[in-house]
Amino acid sequence: MSDPLKHECAVALLRLRKNPEYYARKYGGSSFGFSKMSLLLEKQHNRGQDGAGIASLKLDPEPGFPAYHLEKSAAPEDPLAELLERCAGRNCFDGELLLGHLRYATYGRHEISACHPFVHDSSCLERTLLLAGNFNLTDTGELFRRFRETGHHPASRADGYLITQTIAHYLEQDSNLHTGAHDWAKVLRQALNGLDGAFTLCGINGAGDAFAIRDSHAIRPGYFYFNDEVFAAASERPAIQAAFNCSTAEVMEIPAGKAVVVRKSGEVEVLDCLDPAPRRSCVFERIYFSRPNDAGIHRERKNLGKALVPELLEAVKEDYDNTFFSYIPNSAQVSFHGMLEELMKRAFSAGKTVRFGQIAIKDAKFRTFIADAAARKELWMHVYDITYGLVHPGTDTLVVLDDSIVRGNTMRNAILPIFSRLSPRKIIVASSAPVIRYPDCYGIDMACAGDLVAFQAAVSLLKKKGMEEVLIHAAEHARKDLASGKNRNRMKEVYDAVSEEELLKEIALLLTPAGLQAELEIVYQSMASLRKCCPEYTGDWYFTGEYPTPGGFRTVNRALVNYMEQNNTRAY
Repeated sequence: MSDPLKHECAVALLRLRKNPEYYARKYGGSSFGFSKMSLLLEKQHNRGQDGAGIASLKLDPEPGFPAYHLEKSAAPEDPLAELLERCAGRNCFDGELLLGHLRYATYGRHEISACHPFVHDSSCLERTLLLAGNFNLTDTGELFRRFRETGHHPASRADGYLITQTIAHYLEQDSNLHTGAHDWAKVLRQALNGLDGAFTLCGINGAGDAFAIRDSHAIRPGYFYFNDEVFAAASERPAIQAAFNCSTAEVMEIPAGKAVVVRKSGEVEVLDCLDPAPRRSCVFERIYFSRPNDAGIHRERKNLGKALVPELLEAVKEDYDNTFFSYIPNSAQVSFHGMLEELMKRAFSAGKTVRFGQIAIKDAKFRTFIADAAARKELWMHVYDITYGLVHPGTDTLVVLDDSIVRGNTMRNAILPIFSRLSPRKIIVASSAPVIRYPDCYGIDMACAGDLVAFQAAVSLLKKKGMEEVLIHAAEHARKDLASGKNRNRMKEVYDAVSEEELLKEIALLLTPAGLQAELEIVYQSMASLRKCCPEYTGDWYFTGEYPTPGGFRTVNRALVNYMEQNNTRAY
C-alpha cells in the first residue's frame, strides 16, 4: 500500500484461569498477565498507531479499593510504548482480566477521550462494564436515538461510547443481574442485533465475566484461544500464537454473530447472539491489513502474486532479458515472493533467467517536518530510497508490485518520480488487488468518492466525452434511493458508462507525474483471480460495490451525492 491509508484498530482480551499464586510460582513474579497483554498488543502494532489503552480488573476486589485500573495514551510519537512503560511494574495491572486496545484515528481524533477501553462505571460490580473493539458503524445516529428512547441522556455521539452504554443498559435490565449468572446471549442480542456495520468487541464485566463477540457477517476479524491457564482473544491470530506459543490449529475464529464468554468461574462457552447473515469477511484483511505471518494470509498473498504473472509476461512480451521485477515495500513483499516463484518456473522452461531485486527502500524513520508546502513535497519524495545500477537506462521495463492502489497520491508524487531517475524505458505498476472503485464504511478511512483514483478516472472520461449527464442522473437516483431507503449502488452507473480498457488507461494517465519520460502501464488483479486466491473472504465491496449491509449502500450513494455537491466530507 503506497498510500498512508488509515485503517483497522486492534483489540486484545486476556483472562487468567487460575489464581495469581499459580503464575507467580510457575513463571516467577506477578507480571505474567501484563507481559502477555503487552505482547498481544505489540504483535498487532501495525493496526493502531494513534492511541492505546489497557484496563486491568481483579476478581473479588477488596472493598474500599478500585475494582479496575485503566490507563490510556495518545502520545504523538509512540502511544503504545509510552503506555506500556507507564503501566509496567505496577501491581494494579496484575489483575486476572486484562483488556487492551490499539487505535488508528480514522476520524483524526487523537485525544485520550477517543481511546479505548470505554467504561460504564458503577459502584455495583455487576453493572460495571469495560469495552474495546475493532468496529465502525454506519448507523450511529440510529443507535443514539435508541439510547435516548431507553430514557438515557447520552453524553456523546461517539459510537464507542454509545455501544458501551447500550450494552450496559441491557446488562442492568438482566433479571440475573445479582445471581452471578448473566444471560449474556440475551444482553448482547438486545444491545447489538440490528446494528449496521462491522465489529469485533471485547468486554469485561466488573464482577469477573468477559466476552468477545463478532458481527453477524464476520466482516472484522477475531480469534480466540484457551487452555487450562488462559483465555485470550485478539484481532489477529499470529499475535495469540506469539504470546502463547500455540499452533495455528489451536487458535479459533470467533464465529460470526456469536459471543465467546468466559465466566467468573473460568468456564468458557460459545453463545448464539445475533441473527444469522451471509458471511462477508473483509478480503482487504488478506490483501493488506493483517500481518502476513498468519499461515493462511501468507499463502493467499503468494497466490495473488502468482496470479498476476500471465498478464505481466504478456505486457512485457516475455522479454526476460530487458525486464527487471521489484516491489513497493513493505506489504507487497509476500505477494512478490509468489510472483517470483511463478516467474522463475516459467523462465526456466523458456531457458531464461529472471532479473529481480529491491528497487524501492522505505525509510521508516523519515519525518517531513518542514512547514513550507513546496519544500515538504520535495522531502516527501525521499520517504523512499532507490537502488541504483540494477535497471538498464533506456532499455529496461521496470515492473513493480504494490498490494493495491487507492488514492494514488504517494504513487504519483513520490514513488514514480524516484523510479524515473533510473530512466527505464517503461514502468509497469502491478496491483495485487483489483481496481478499488467504491468507498468503505466498515473500518477504512475511505469514505469520500473523490479520493479514489478510479472514480477520478471515470469522471475524467465522462467529462472528456461530454457525458456529464451520467453523473447528474446517477446522483439524482442516489438522492431518491437515500430518501426511500432502497439498497442500490448508484455509483455503478458512473463506471458502467466507461469501458474497462478506457478506465485503466485513464488511471495510468492520472497517476503519471509531470516530467515522467517512461511509458506507464497499470496492471490490476482480476476479480476472478482474487476469488480463487481468497475463496473464503467474500467481503469485496471495495471492488464490486456489493455491500453486506444497507448502510454500505447508503454510504456509496451519499458519497456520490457529496461529490456532486462539492461536499468532501465522509459519507457516514
